[in-house]
Amino acid sequence: MERVPLTLACWDYDRTRALIDGTVAPAGIELTYVVLPPGQTFSRMLRSHEFDVSEMSLSAYVESLTEEEPPFIAIPVFPSRIFRHSSIYVSTAAGIREPRDLIGKRVGVPHYPMTAAVWIRGLLSDDFGISPADLEYYEGGLDEPKKADLPPPRQKLPVKIHDIPKNSTLSDQLASGEIAGLYTARIPASFGAGDGRVRRLFPNYGQIERAYYRRTRIFPIMHTVVIRRGFYRERPWVATSLYEAFCEAQRRCYIELYDTNALRAMLPWLIEQIEDLRRDFGEDWWPYGFNANRHVIETFLRYHYEQSLSPRLLAPEELFVPAMLAT
Repeated sequence: MERVPLTLACWDYDRTRALIDGTVAPAGIELTYVVLPPGQTFSRMLRSHEFDVSEMSLSAYVESLTEEEPPFIAIPVFPSRIFRHSSIYVSTAAGIREPRDLIGKRVGVPHYPMTAAVWIRGLLSDDFGISPADLEYYEGGLDEPKKADLPPPRQKLPVKIHDIPKNSTLSDQLASGEIAGLYTARIPASFGAGDGRVRRLFPNYGQIERAYYRRTRIFPIMHTVVIRRGFYRERPWVATSLYEAFCEAQRRCYIELYDTNALRAMLPWLIEQIEDLRRDFGEDWWPYGFNANRHVIETFLRYHYEQSLSPRLLAPEELFVPAMLAT
């Protein structure tokens, strides 16, 4: 049977490695897997719909659903997830001892609508009573001056957002105390310098994130996988084929990671960490599928709406291919 050519842009993850090397092939599809860093993938897909399928920022995807003709539809595959308590940094000159000390302060963020920042503002609101409007925001490049203007949020926001000087960086401004805090997906160079001018808001973030998960059962989703809507309308079966292939690639990754013959990652206590994960999360600690993640998506959509990034509160079912809602 002739296979349909399909181009997928996604990063080089252990959980997608079998799709990259071809040991897992989606049924009926001639797959071309384009390995690209997430930021490049998002930009090219959002700007010109360059790929048939791509990894996509969850926040950018949700924003795209507000267009008159939404360009994408998602399958419940989540190649990137990470807890974000560890991604809040503060200047030691700002006198911040606890989260509520951020109120009234200047806080940097590379891009206000970015998924990591949505999760951070949401958890600070839910758990510490810090409204997004309680802070003043400064956008710019993290470790290098911003090279181009990012698209503004689609909705009018009830917060103040300023650009930092074009020759400056958020990392430097945090170290100097010009901004008091920073929400960022990447570790800023000023923290990595280790000179004590920048620290994490939650130094014991591992303990806090584990407690957060036990209490909420939320493992934050950063990225999903989207299909161009026109491509999907012509071949709706590709959604199931791709979903099953992603699941099989992930299943193989689970097996390979839990192998004491030769560790697949440079983590000396990898096996112990996996066994710890299984105790807290169960065997499938990085779940794909709609039902296992409905509450996570629902929470993110609430945050997106509360932060005025969505004009209305979307339901999780609105994000995904209808056939995937039973997964």
